[in-house]
Formats: sequence, structure tokens, C-alpha cells
Amino acid sequence: MTFFRKTAFIPLALAAQLFAGIDFAPYQAYVDSVVPGSRYGASVRSVKTGVEYANVRGMEKFTPASTLKTLTTAAAIHFLPLNYEPRTEIALNGSVRGNVFWGTVNIRGEGDPNFSGRFYADPFHMLNAMADSIRSLGIDSIHGKIVLDTAYYKGPWKAEHWRKNFYNAWYGAEIGPLGFNDNCTLVRIKPGEKDGDTAIVTVLPDVGYVTIKNELTTVAGKKKKWTYAIDSVKSEITVGGNIGVEVDSASLVLPIRNPVGYFRAAFETTLKEHGIVFAEDKKAPAGIEIKKFVFSAAPLLSILDEINQRSQNFHAETLFRNLGAQLAGEGSVEGGKKMERKFLAEMGIDPDDFEVWDGCGLSPKNKLKPSVETKMLAKMARHPKGSFYINSFASPGVGTGGKRMLDLQYPWLTHFKTGFIGEAHALVGYIFTMDGDTLSVAMYLNETGKNPDQKLKDVLDTLWMRLIAQTNDNYASLMEMKRLWLSGMNVKGLPARLEHFSGALLKKPYLLGPMGESYLDSIENKPLVYLDSVDCVTYVEHVLALALSPSEDMLFKQLQKIRYKDGVINYATRKHYLLLDWVGEGKFAHVLPMQGDTVIRRTMPKNDFFKAKKMKYLVNGAPAADPQVDIRYLPYAKASEWAKTARSDSLKVLGVAFVGKSDKIDATHTGFVILKPGEPPKLRHASSLRKQVVEQPLLEYLQSRNGKLPGITLFEFVSPN
Repeated sequence: MTFFRKTAFIPLALAAQLFAGIDFAPYQAYVDSVVPGSRYGASVRSVKTGVEYANVRGMEKFTPASTLKTLTTAAAIHFLPLNYEPRTEIALNGSVRGNVFWGTVNIRGEGDPNFSGRFYADPFHMLNAMADSIRSLGIDSIHGKIVLDTAYYKGPWKAEHWRKNFYNAWYGAEIGPLGFNDNCTLVRIKPGEKDGDTAIVTVLPDVGYVTIKNELTTVAGKKKKWTYAIDSVKSEITVGGNIGVEVDSASLVLPIRNPVGYFRAAFETTLKEHGIVFAEDKKAPAGIEIKKFVFSAAPLLSILDEINQRSQNFHAETLFRNLGAQLAGEGSVEGGKKMERKFLAEMGIDPDDFEVWDGCGLSPKNKLKPSVETKMLAKMARHPKGSFYINSFASPGVGTGGKRMLDLQYPWLTHFKTGFIGEAHALVGYIFTMDGDTLSVAMYLNETGKNPDQKLKDVLDTLWMRLIAQTNDNYASLMEMKRLWLSGMNVKGLPARLEHFSGALLKKPYLLGPMGESYLDSIENKPLVYLDSVDCVTYVEHVLALALSPSEDMLFKQLQKIRYKDGVINYATRKHYLLLDWVGEGKFAHVLPMQGDTVIRRTMPKNDFFKAKKMKYLVNGAPAADPQVDIRYLPYAKASEWAKTARSDSLKVLGVAFVGKSDKIDATHTGFVILKPGEPPKLRHASSLRKQVVEQPLLEYLQSRNGKLPGITLFEFVSPN
């Protein structure tokens, strides 16, 4: 997916002048009606221009919850190479006598979060690789000691300022430079054989590190009501309560204490399972290094996926400290904060606009401003590694979006990061718009009181999907255009393509003025592409775009070049007058001189036209007089005679403008004139009378307009260079 597509570029100052902004008043009203009393903040920003399109309390600080991870990962991908992998080194210092290693096994950890079953199917995968490496040296016994080097991290490893209950949940697992299985264990619970028996409680993986105090009793029926408590220092879990004898089983994922001790226990268990006997001798000398192995479980991009797609706090906290260790010389919260502040400064963002206390967002003391968050996201979208960053975010059906926005018709139009802690919900990320821009978006709900979490998620999802719909107004029509283009991709030559696509839209319903400038302008916010229905002009424009576009991916851009001067989407730059602006521009059509035609000069009242929209008619930025246009046309009688007698030796497709009687307009109607060998001219047009696109003899149409039009102007379509 292309995240920033270079369509017709609008300079930043001009974009700020032209763009009226997305009206967020209905969004705020919706929040007030559904979750009254909550504090809502939002910002929407163009990646292309940097212009902020909408702002609700954008410069107030909000609790971001897990959306703070977007800062952690942005700083990491900015500073670290894409092939960065946290290292775990195992060095054998001593000597080998026969099959016995005598000395010290030194294991140095650099915060690899993927020694687990999260990246690999088996949580022992990397530990198995370590044991296999030792066995490859012919060693089946270790006589000495295992030293775990944890100097990579400094300061308190346990995150501070979290709520106490977080430390007893899997998502609040302790951090360490050496870890195993997300520093968690799975506690499986099964009932005993009969009422009154002590229930069966086991831990997985069982490395002899977690102690269970089993106070859980089996009772009759299907009753399930248990409790658990984790010692604040030791990995001792007390399970109490009741479980019904008819219950199959249940499980809990709980954090362990002292992750380095957990790693040691898992490593020693792995040695034993690989037939390596470990006889501890704490007095064994270190000796010289005889062999070193280096292990990395997964690269940076996989870590980013775990953080931004699945919101894994353990991964975020390790990456946060690793960033400090790698580049600030200190693997700590302070080291991570130092690098994030440096990152923000390099992005041109005031570091004080982010108050950071951890890497994952669990601290309620974390604060940021919505407008600054979208500024950072926009800059990251333009970053050399921006596509990797955006791809790491969740989306409908993926990661934390697994159950969110599933009814979104085109889920590829957005990537997002979710966030939630008590009384704080957030949703930030990207929306890809039909006009080729990418929007960076941040939405926050704070101080939500006792409203159910699912309700608050639904509120943010609803607003997010409304914004997608607003900025991709009638995206289905673009998909229809792509299907049409593909159906005619083998049709060659402009006349044949015009005939093919104009015929493909026969019977399309008629609606006057179905299109506008969508969210990009405040005058007419109708869709930029619309094929549910057409009027006479939009019928011609869509067909011409289909015929001229070199690929289905260029359809939108081609259509806007046809509709707007230089493709700049704005009411003021739209080609409102058919012969003066549309044909007269000369890029896509030229008037065809006809024998017996005549010329009249008219003044088009553009000043009054724009004044009715409360705008000024400007040329090159300055007020201008009403323009004049010379209208070359074939008078009605001669046009009727031509429609009766004209024949062609080959397929030709012309445009036709039906000249208006009023001297304030140039044309009242348009369509295609189809000339096939040996046949009289046919008119294909979006008919207001028949309420659809029709084909009929041109002469028949002219006869129906007898006395109502001076004549016709024929024009040839051209393919611009």
C-alpha cells in the first residue's frame, strides 16, 4: 500500500487558505450525547501538507494509554537500523576435559522479549538453541556456575507509577534484560474427581520456579468462582475459591516475580532435557573464554508488530530500555526518555508536549496533546522508514483491531493503534483518503467515569469510521471505475475506448449535480467520484477519465485533472463553464470547425456566479472582470441537416455542447456523438428527461429541442501530453 501518494501538490500556505476544515461539531455532539461528562480531544492532519484539518482540544493534554507506544516505536525505528535484533550472548569461560566443561557459563542479556512462545510455537525455542550449541561442542556435563549478566539494564527494572493491580496482571509483567515466556506463566485449573476434593492446579511451562498454594475446592455442578493472589516478592501464587466438578477446565495467565531467576530456572531445565548435567560449583574459576554464541529471537520489525498491532506492554518496555541502552548508554526509563526527547527534537516537535513515564502507556501520568500526536504521526508517514512504521499498526480484523470496525467495507483504508486504561480510551493512526492524501488522526476520551469499556470503544470506532466515510466519500464508485477500466483494458485507441466506456454506463441513473469537492472544500461537500448516478457533465468526465487513464490506479487523479484546473481540488478551480473552462482550456478537447458554423461572443458572469457562493472571482490571485468567450457553433438548421446526412468511414466519438439561448451561459447540455461506419450520428447523454444515460439518434434529440437552442458545438477529445 502507498501511504502518501503524490497527486497535484498544493503549497502549504495555499492549502491552509483553501481548506475550510472538517466540521467536528457533530462529532463532539455525538460524544456529549453518548458519554456526557467525558473529555474528548481530537486532531486530524494532512500528511501531504501538514495542515491540521480539525482540532478539538488539540492543545490540551490527555492520558494516551497504549497509544503512547506510537512514540516508543517511532523513536526506535528512527534511531535503530531495520536489522536491529536484541542479542543474548552465552560465553563458556574455562576448559573442556573430555565431555565435561569446567568453569563459568556467562549469559549476557540485552533485553530480547521474544524468548517465548509468542514469536515461536515453543517458548523454549531459543533456549533449545542454546543447549544445542553447547552439545555441539561434545559437552554433556557442566561443572561450575552459571552467571547471568544483567548490566545492560540500569536503575529500577520494575515500572514505576503503575496502578498496583497492574503488577498482578499478565500485561504488567516485570522487565529484565533476560526474560522467558513474556515473564508469565499459565495457571491451569481443573476440578477434582468429586465434591470436596482439592482442585488440580498446574503451571505451564513448569520449570520449577512458580510455587502454587492450592486452596481451591471442588464443588458440585458448574459453579466457577475462584480468586488468586501473587506474593509481591516471590513467584508464589495462592489460588482459592470453588470450581464445579462439571467444569472442564480454566486457565489464567499471570506474571512471575524476578524475571532473571525465571530465566535461570528455564535455562537449567532446558540443559537437563538436552542431557546436559549441571553440577553447580560456586567457587569454580572463570577461566579464559573458549567459545561464545550469540542468539537473537526476532528483528526490530517483528517487535514493532507485537507492540503496535497487539499492544504488548512487555515488548514496549524492553524496547524502550533497549533504545536507551543502545544509544544513550543507559538501559533504563531515563535512557529511553532521553532518546525519545532527542527524537522529538529532531522531528521539530517540542519534547515537553509529551510527558513520558514508561514505554507502554500504562502509567496514568503519561500525557500528550492530540495536535502534537498527529504532527508526529504525519512526520513519521513521510519518514524514510515510514511504510514500515505504518504497517506495524493494527487494522480491522488484525491485532487489537481483531474485533473492531469489522463492518468497515474497505478495511485497508485505515491503520490504527488502540489504547485503554481506567477512564482513558484512545485511538490514533492513519486514514488513507481517496484524493491521494493520508490523514494522521488522534482521538482521546478521558474522564469517562463508569461508562462500560465496550461502549467507549464503540464511540471512538463510530467516529473513526465516520471520518473514513467523510474523507473517502463514495469510495465504492472508485472501485466501480476500477472494475470498468479493467473490463476495457484491452480496448485500444481513444475513439474505441470512449465508445466502450460511454456504452458501459448506459442506463446509469441521472441526478443533477451529484458531485462536489468532498471534505476538501466547504462549498459543495459532495463526492469527488460518484457513479451511483451522473449528470450530463459528470457522465462525460467519468468516461473521459476511464478512456485516458493509463492504469486503474490513476483513475482518481485523471478525473480530477479533467474536472479542475491543474488538478487542484477546490470549488474555485473547478471548470464550471463547459465551453469557456472545460473545452476552452484546450487540454482535453478542441472545438471542431464545421462548414457553415458561426461565432458569437458572450460575457460569462463569473463575478455574480462566485458572489452567490460568497466568494470572489480571482485570476492569478487578483479580482478580475467577467471573461468573454467566442462560441463557435453550427446553427440549429445546419446542425439538423448534419445529423441527418453525416456518415463516417471509421469509428469516431465527438463531444457535443448544446448552446444555450441565454447570453449568460455558454451551453445547457453535453454528451457524446457516436459515429460508426455507414450509420447516422447517435447521441449518448445523461438525460434529465429520461432520468438515465441513454443513446438515441442525434437528429431525434435535436428535433425535440426545436426552437429551444441556437445550435451545437462539436469538439474533439484529445489525449494530453
